[in-house]
Amino acid sequence: MQFRRRQVLGFTLAAPVALAFRPGFAAPRADVSREVLLTWHKLILELVRHTATYMPPVAARGFGYIGVTAHEALATGKPALRSLAGQLTDLTPLPARGEGEFDEPCVLHAALETAVKELFANTGPTGQRAMQKMSEMMGKTASKDIASDVVERSVAHGRAVAEHILAWARVDGGAVVENMGFPRDYTPGTRPQDWVPTSLVRMQQAPLLPDWGKNRPFVMPDTASLDAPPPPDYDEALDSAFYGFAKEVYDTGKSLTDEQKLIARFWSDDAMLTPTPAGHWISIVMQIADRDALPVEMISSTLAKLGCAQSDAFVSCWSTKFKYNLLRPVTYIKKHIDKAWEPLLITPPFPEYTSGHSCQSGAASTVLTSMFGEDFAFDDATHEDEGLPVRSFPSFTAAAEEAAMSRLYGGIHYRFGNEQGLTQGRAIGALAAQLRTEA
Repeated sequence: MQFRRRQVLGFTLAAPVALAFRPGFAAPRADVSREVLLTWHKLILELVRHTATYMPPVAARGFGYIGVTAHEALATGKPALRSLAGQLTDLTPLPARGEGEFDEPCVLHAALETAVKELFANTGPTGQRAMQKMSEMMGKTASKDIASDVVERSVAHGRAVAEHILAWARVDGGAVVENMGFPRDYTPGTRPQDWVPTSLVRMQQAPLLPDWGKNRPFVMPDTASLDAPPPPDYDEALDSAFYGFAKEVYDTGKSLTDEQKLIARFWSDDAMLTPTPAGHWISIVMQIADRDALPVEMISSTLAKLGCAQSDAFVSCWSTKFKYNLLRPVTYIKKHIDKAWEPLLITPPFPEYTSGHSCQSGAASTVLTSMFGEDFAFDDATHEDEGLPVRSFPSFTAAAEEAAMSRLYGGIHYRFGNEQGLTQGRAIGALAAQLRTEA
């Protein structure tokens, strides 16, 4: 079923669909559900790239709600699955199925179609056309050879499940993103350690999504309980710990190996160019699902837990960022070490501490380790279409640690921001891992 990213927007998906529905062969309905789930997610990864407001925290939120939608659509008809209602903050019981026969692929397709169309309502013309084409194609795939009354009943239920979750999502604090997430009015800090803009772009003279840390979480009891400890005391003295951390970023950036440069770019996952950091881990799960032929229930449970963990990681991380409002390495280095220094990667427009990439990677790796085991090896081809080689990892923990270290190689985070981000994310991932998706 594997196919490259560029094929999704062009919808050259006839081959994988035909394999399931060649003449004389009727695919088991569970296989069709699996096809629906994975194919919609392949499109979602592309929509993230083509939707201007889908900055990393926003993308993680979207993956969270889509993951929950898919799981709940299946759970309403499978006694072996347990609903997340009552486990996730403020999620009330989902609509029950009524009398009559229901078809799982039709329910799942209708739920995903409804959720994706609202969550990506502001995507551009290319994304709109892609969603419409996907709706038509997957609708035909899901309903092939199914009685019309069963299709109608199943679609209505799938939409009802999605609408229930969307109503829950609309009041979490993150449903509306104005001005690409940059506030029009912002009062900068006045302390020497406070964040200052690192870009000349006018919009980015204010930081991205300063109130994101106030959003309702999925699994955290509150953001304060999982906040990171304060960063090292700010100091400009040459023998201070803080100067040492900044000097490490500077020295590392001046002597990067080709491998370190590759690692920095592999995990950069920039908005509008990639599926973002959260999408990178979603991509990893989908590659594993293809490689190991995972059943649809395992995929949906994994994506639901992963999405909740990553979304909460960004909420918690953003709360920490704006609590401490710490300046970026490039600002400190140019002022106190070398005014001509430039990092390998473009510094994002928001405070440094803690690292968002590290936090969400810690959360993701903890969830995936709980699902697949400590020493689960995998290959990651997420950026193969962009010319970056496949990377291999002996475990999810190793991948997360490399993702965190990549931010120091990129010159955009101090070591302590990465390390504390990993710790913060792992605590959030542990909560998501405790979610019960099986009855």
